[in-house]
Amino acid sequence: MREAPRIGSASRWLYPGGGEGTSVRPYAAPSARALATLHDVSDWDGVRLHVVSGKGGTGKSTVASALALALAGRGRNVLLCEVEGRQGIARMFDVEPLPYSEQRLTTGLPDADGGRGVVHALHIDAEAALLEYLSMYYRLGRAGRALDRFGVTEFATTIAPGVRDVLLTGKVYEAVERNSRNKGAIRYDAVVLDAPPTGRITQFLNVSNELAGLAKVGPIKAQADTMMTLFRSPRTAVHLVTVLEEMPVQETADGIAELRAARLPVGGVIVNQVRPQDLSADALAPARAGTLDRARIESDLTSTGLKVTPGLVDGLLAEAADHAERRALEDSQRALVAELGQPTYELPRLPGGIDLGGLYELAGMLRAQGMA
Repeated sequence: MREAPRIGSASRWLYPGGGEGTSVRPYAAPSARALATLHDVSDWDGVRLHVVSGKGGTGKSTVASALALALAGRGRNVLLCEVEGRQGIARMFDVEPLPYSEQRLTTGLPDADGGRGVVHALHIDAEAALLEYLSMYYRLGRAGRALDRFGVTEFATTIAPGVRDVLLTGKVYEAVERNSRNKGAIRYDAVVLDAPPTGRITQFLNVSNELAGLAKVGPIKAQADTMMTLFRSPRTAVHLVTVLEEMPVQETADGIAELRAARLPVGGVIVNQVRPQDLSADALAPARAGTLDRARIESDLTSTGLKVTPGLVDGLLAEAADHAERRALEDSQRALVAELGQPTYELPRLPGGIDLGGLYELAGMLRAQGMA
């Protein structure tokens, strides 16, 4: 297992001057070009398959997209793929819905010398994956399409849900382990999978176990066993995305335990949507306790030329108390994340929302912290 760096290694960059991300000062975010030079060696050198999971609402698709951009440097080809049928990649990058074919998406984050790699994208669905499998391994081109018209694929995956996961993960495996059967296909330096949520990720990847009661022998069982050699190897890392709230952090801890029990390699924990920490815990204590100096606040507001009313001051005091309470919750959850024993990275909440520029900004932060 890779040694887990202290969360402070990320926090000190995100919040300059902050010991372990507590006492901090405002900062001007460096450019993506500058960020690309801050960390020369990835914590995940040797990993070819980066699986990104997380509780719904934590931003796993955003993190997967940013990670693909971060990995696509130094002329490397990276494939960003999804399996949930949501067309999340297309929406994230504001492009047309993706077909079942690998499409050039964009260039990666530039290196210090300006060099870039290329990010490709793939939307995987079980039906198309089965037809491709039949064509590549059994030469059932037209016959395979005829089976699909008769609904055989839907029938098979309905009565045996594990088969659908084998088909989906099988295509991911093929993208990582390109062979001569897929003539002319791009060989990728890394594959990033926007995977199912934390509650299902172990079942999704542990395809050999899911098929144990269905197929003891045969080509599907053999394929599942072969895929497990990749999924359980050091060339795979399952990264988990969370936010600093109780349920997502607990689900992350549960997910790590399940992955370890299934002997699947746990990667990093990405703490997403982190709020700025411009005030120390000591500075926030009076706001949380409701002991802020009301008269001083009124005086400061008056000195700026504002018309001060009781309602205005009441509202500011309430917001200060809410912010202090939220920060205390986040600090407690950050401590729990640090106890998980995995490399930890933090990404801020972007005030302007997520667009392509925001994805590049997050990609730079991931690279600066050593994730890519």
